Amino acid sequence: MLKGLNFISQFISWGSIFAGLNDSLTSQCRCLYQDPSCWPSPEDFSFLASQLSRSLIYPVPPESACYPSSGSGDCTEFLLHASDGNWRANHPGALQSTNFQTFDFQNGSISACYFNTTLGMPCAQGNVPPIGVDARNAEDIAQSVIFAEKWNLKVVIKNSGHDFLGRSSGRNSFMIWTHNIKNISYDETFVPEGGPNNESYNALTLGAGVQWHEAYDAAKSHERSLVGGVSRGGSVGAAGGWILGGGHSALSPRHGLGVDNVLQFTLVTSSGSHLTVNAYSHPDLFWALRGGGGGTYGVLTSVTYNTQPLTPLTAVILEVKTFSSPAIAQSVVSEFLRFHPTMADLSWGGYAYFTSQRFIFLGIALNTTLEDTNAIIQPLSDFIGNATAGEVARSTIPFDSLIDNSPDGESERIIGKNLEMASRLIPRELLETDYERVAETLLGLEVLISYHLVAGGAVSKVDPDSAGLNPAWRKALAHIAVGSSWTEGINASEIHQIHQIQDKVKRHLSVLEELVGPDGGAYFNEASLYEKDFQRTFFGEHYAKLEAIKDQYDPAGLFVVAEGVGSERWDEDLNCMTA
Repeated sequence: MLKGLNFISQFISWGSIFAGLNDSLTSQCRCLYQDPSCWPSPEDFSFLASQLSRSLIYPVPPESACYPSSGSGDCTEFLLHASDGNWRANHPGALQSTNFQTFDFQNGSISACYFNTTLGMPCAQGNVPPIGVDARNAEDIAQSVIFAEKWNLKVVIKNSGHDFLGRSSGRNSFMIWTHNIKNISYDETFVPEGGPNNESYNALTLGAGVQWHEAYDAAKSHERSLVGGVSRGGSVGAAGGWILGGGHSALSPRHGLGVDNVLQFTLVTSSGSHLTVNAYSHPDLFWALRGGGGGTYGVLTSVTYNTQPLTPLTAVILEVKTFSSPAIAQSVVSEFLRFHPTMADLSWGGYAYFTSQRFIFLGIALNTTLEDTNAIIQPLSDFIGNATAGEVARSTIPFDSLIDNSPDGESERIIGKNLEMASRLIPRELLETDYERVAETLLGLEVLISYHLVAGGAVSKVDPDSAGLNPAWRKALAHIAVGSSWTEGINASEIHQIHQIQDKVKRHLSVLEELVGPDGGAYFNEASLYEKDFQRTFFGEHYAKLEAIKDQYDPAGLFVVAEGVGSERWDEDLNCMTA
């Protein structure tokens, strides 16, 4: 049989313990790189380096390898791997979405290092932190946090750099890079610290830098599977922003979201303390970490997940390569949306992509035979076939399991490109009562719709108040996202492009918000920078409690990210407090 994850990933290929150390925090603004009034001296950084297991790092944009004056890296290697998510994850200065490597000044100029060297622009640092720590263990992180708090530095936590909100970069900031914390251990009788001995799990503990391809390999070696992310190459981090934002998966309708499967965290707080966090130890923080957002409460050092037995699955693909009219597109998408609750009740997950021109759907049915899968999908397949005069292709394929090491590079469509997006969770009630309007609205955006069947089923059966996750997830069936990209350019021309894209994303966001209503919610990890009320959109009625927990564990406000809990107290660049 084929190996499931590799196939599916290709289908979807279209983030003070010592008194007196916070004296400088009396300032309302962070100390930024080379500010002569506050920036640590070379001797101060040398002392920090002496406390670490590795030398300090000086991240640069990966494109700098192609600028002779930079003297940094191998241009040929960069050109070969610029769209490879794993290659980019291995470089502290590289982000998966390159627009977050650049910095736009208010006067319209841009600090960037362009892929296109023929533009004649120098390679600039942009939004990439100029200095940081290559953390290899909890002590490295603790020393880094203590240092940053003492000198009131702007902190950026970076793992693999998969992030659509720019939370893994920050101009003139200090980076804590966790990508190389790769510890993995399996325990078939894991008991959470402080928990009763009769509460044990088949558990996999992952260091902060472990990526999904590594996690899946480890799980498979023990004949186990994980609820995890799917991307070609498996380059997304398995113990960072993915889980802290909720963590959706094709397996979620069967086994729940990532936050429903985590058993324990370890993290370093802004005091430098290394905490073990679970239902018995710091239960309030355990609640907040499960969906309250990355880069907000501390720096993760590990995550322990419950695992599941390896399970065979059947995948079904329905594809219409070309709709002959908008009316037929409306009919097909409407019926697909009407049919989705039926699939969710059977714990099917999957992904669909559609426009007014074409449609493709991949459904994933665990522990379902080929015959049963065909019988379940037959009504939808027949409807689409009739609507398109037989222009529908259908495939049903058995797999040993979803788990597979997928070493290929990330999709060239989005990795290493400029990208912004808008998204919303789609409530079940809306699909059941008004699926035709949903279809009409989405098709009317005239852009590719990424429709993720990653909610409902087991996700909807979890108490909405059991974790800090937005309660809207428990009422949703799908997460939908639309994205817009642009080519890089120079100053005025690129600024014009960017403004056009931003306006387009804002229009899409307005349409989606009107469609689902103010309580529809959105997935924090794949969302827009232009939310009017991010507190409600990303966190719902849990926001006040999340903020109180943040203030308890991060009283200095050291950890701040775009549209994260507590970020409304800071200016647009997250440099100075405003409230």
